[in-house]
Amino acid sequence: MTPHDYADASLWRGTTILTVRKGGKVVIVGDGQVSAGNTVMKASARKVRTLSGGRVITGFAGATADAFALLERLEAKLEQYPTQLARACVELAKDWRTDKYLRQLQAMMIVADSKETFVLTGNGDVVEPDKLDSGSGITAIGSGGNFALSAALAMDEYETDAETLARKAMAIADRICVFTNNNLTVETLDEA
Repeated sequence: MTPHDYADASLWRGTTILTVRKGGKVVIVGDGQVSAGNTVMKASARKVRTLSGGRVITGFAGATADAFALLERLEAKLEQYPTQLARACVELAKDWRTDKYLRQLQAMMIVADSKETFVLTGNGDVVEPDKLDSGSGITAIGSGGNFALSAALAMDEYETDAETLARKAMAIADRICVFTNNNLTVETLDEA
């Protein structure tokens, strides 16, 4: 890779974020790997955060500086609409899609509180994942997201604890995806 390639966010890989809502808990877990091309740049990045005094948890994939800019904007929207996660997410997505500066930001986010979970993208998407027949809600983003999602869906009926399910699914993603590691950050909320 050339020095110019390191500046190209499209070549940066290495995020797996998984959310499991089950058994009275919601869990967001993220791995710690950041890669540039085929080089691991960092193994212990923290891509899962709490917002609004611990009432909201979020995980992000994509360019880190872009994700932090979006997290700041989300925090402001949560202050503006403190009990309305859906509205805060929609307002952020509208800004993200229409603002000339924000439109350039390359990241995705999963945002959850005690009642709802949403996936946000720069395309203006605010997607609430379907609930499974078991009542669980499972979604994932990032390079290894589909691996973690598949593993979690396969184990859903056999594992009753949300955090245990999330950790096991991430362990499987770590074994399959070269852009995922087992250095996990886990945040949990009790459902309302």
